[in-house]
Amino acid sequence: MTASERKFLGMLTPSSNTILEPVTSAMLAGTPDITGHFGRFRVTEISLGERALGQFDSEPMLAAAELLADAHAHSICWNGTSAGWLGFDRDEVLCAAITERTGVPACSSVLAINEIFQRTGVKRFGLVSPYLDNVQEKIISNYAASGWECAAEEHLKLSVNFSFSEVSQDQISAMIRKVAESKPDAIVVFCTNLIGGPVVEALEAEIGIPIYDTVQTAVWSSMRVAGADPARIKGWGSLFSALS
Repeated sequence: MTASERKFLGMLTPSSNTILEPVTSAMLAGTPDITGHFGRFRVTEISLGERALGQFDSEPMLAAAELLADAHAHSICWNGTSAGWLGFDRDEVLCAAITERTGVPACSSVLAINEIFQRTGVKRFGLVSPYLDNVQEKIISNYAASGWECAAEEHLKLSVNFSFSEVSQDQISAMIRKVAESKPDAIVVFCTNLIGGPVVEALEAEIGIPIYDTVQTAVWSSMRVAGADPARIKGWGSLFSALS
């Protein structure tokens, strides 16, 4: 297989994240010509404090994007959810800056969710996250301002980014089942350091509601931007079969 036959998906990765890399690689395991490549920048805490918010200044992210461009990435994705509380425009500006700096088309986990909501007509959604009360409230407020109602939510009141990765699949599944009781149009697992992706397909079959995990939305959007068909991903939920 030559380089011209391969697709390289660049992923901007929070430094303390231990979930998105193995889950992304597992999703791409059946597509050996499409591979994920990861560039880290420092993120250790999720809160609305000044230091925590400063972790998402654009320059460290753009520097990491430049290094991914060295690998001839076909797309560069911000595989994180900070736009949920910082504002969706932050990811729009970041993606434009990545492309301007590197020449590589860019996307993000959160902008992918919003596109999916628009394309599928979601009005009410369920929200599952590990975040603090005020972070969760900010996410809900930003979605409400864009016309999407949070029908139900569950969150764990955690702030240390590494700790998100220690939440079990069983606990995530229980949170999903709880928000499903409100019968939302879709449910979002909103954190790329939660191991939600592996539970999606079985839970969708169980509860009959689309579930969008933010690591999955990053892969879905990255593939489309890179010119690859997301429908090639099997066993990871309706996103890949219904919205290719």
